[in-house]
Amino acid sequence: MIDPRSHSKPAAFQAQEDFTRARRGAFLDEIGTFLTRRPNELLSFQEVREHLPIKSQTYQGVKPIPVANIVGSVDRYQDFNRRFLPRQTETRSRWVSVDVAALTDVELPPIDVYKMGDVYFVLDGNHRVSVARERGMAYIDARVVELQTTVPLDRDMDRREMVRLAEYARFLEQTNLDRLRPGSCIEFTTLGRYAVLIEHISAHRWYMGIEQNRPVTWKAAVLDWYDNLYAPLVKIIEEQRILDEFPGRTTADLYLWIMDHRYYLSQEQGREVGAQTAALSYNRSQVIWTRRVLGWTNKLLDYAAQPFVISGQALGRALRALNRG
Repeated sequence: MIDPRSHSKPAAFQAQEDFTRARRGAFLDEIGTFLTRRPNELLSFQEVREHLPIKSQTYQGVKPIPVANIVGSVDRYQDFNRRFLPRQTETRSRWVSVDVAALTDVELPPIDVYKMGDVYFVLDGNHRVSVARERGMAYIDARVVELQTTVPLDRDMDRREMVRLAEYARFLEQTNLDRLRPGSCIEFTTLGRYAVLIEHISAHRWYMGIEQNRPVTWKAAVLDWYDNLYAPLVKIIEEQRILDEFPGRTTADLYLWIMDHRYYLSQEQGREVGAQTAALSYNRSQVIWTRRVLGWTNKLLDYAAQPFVISGQALGRALRALNRG
């Protein structure tokens, strides 16, 4: 369909104005990024591949894809911003020629993309995507090669989120938890936390070996940690709506917070407690977190035989006690 703008001005002149408007939009986006610190970069496909393991790839054929879900590029990720607006005037000639073709109803070939999760990375056709975004097109035809990854990707992902997903992918590779417990999902809001979970599982495995007086396989330790420690604690957090007190946090965040501070938050046990460390290491909003978690942690610690290990019988008592409030 011919754009209505082409009726009032020659296509070449209109395309020049379109590019100028797109560059102005990119400039305003840069200002917004500076003021709000929101990410504004396209994702580099090569960087994503380096961080996230690819299990397989399949050619999906030609199909319309959502333009809004195109978040990265194979080799032109520095030429456009996150909304695919042109960041450099050097792209003007190619951009204008594509826009002229669109304005004069010239049929353009499908773009080529890689699909990972719900998002797409442009292999060929970056300028066509940019023109489509500027013209407000919702879909664009693309030849799609789908790459299967261990973790899901979405269009709001930025570089930091990509690193977090990469950490999660490595965690799943080490634990096979996505296959051992399908549907399980462990999400953190900070980086470096999945490595801490691996340490917890390793410690849990060591204590299991002591209790059972025999070597314990890694798989058995992962399952026992998830079924008898992580999942029950997460259930308590969810049923008691504890996260209502902590906007922006996840159940996994709270799980690690409780486990990491189990010794420091046990004043009712009569243990030596680093109260100053626990209080001063958090800002004012997190002090509320500290006070709220204190009661839950102490109740859990009442029934914990040793760090990282809660027996089935003791856990049952803990659950009943917590449910009584």
